[in-house]
Amino acid sequence: MCRDFAHLGVALCRCMNIPARYCAGYLGDIGVEPSADPMDFAGWFEAYLGGAWYTFDPRNNTPRIGRILIARGRDAADAAISCSFGPSILERFQVWTEETQSDAANF
Repeated sequence: MCRDFAHLGVALCRCMNIPARYCAGYLGDIGVEPSADPMDFAGWFEAYLGGAWYTFDPRNNTPRIGRILIARGRDAADAAISCSFGPSILERFQVWTEETQSDAANF
């Protein structure tokens, strides 16, 4: 579902001549209530506005902390998480994310 919403956002931006790109990755549960739903990868998009790229997440529609970007592209075909041929059975999927404090002055 997030991939479909992200594609709609990219298409809408491009119809208005706003550069946009599809993003795929993992969205942890930092700063939100943990969900009982199984973990999954996430899709969102970025639009180039006023000289900078901004992140938009049409599925969650709320600011989130700790996005882990895996791939960017024109659409989901450019940013596939995995490509497999033949039968594949996912036996386990688990990702841990932890919030850390960084000293921005050291960068």
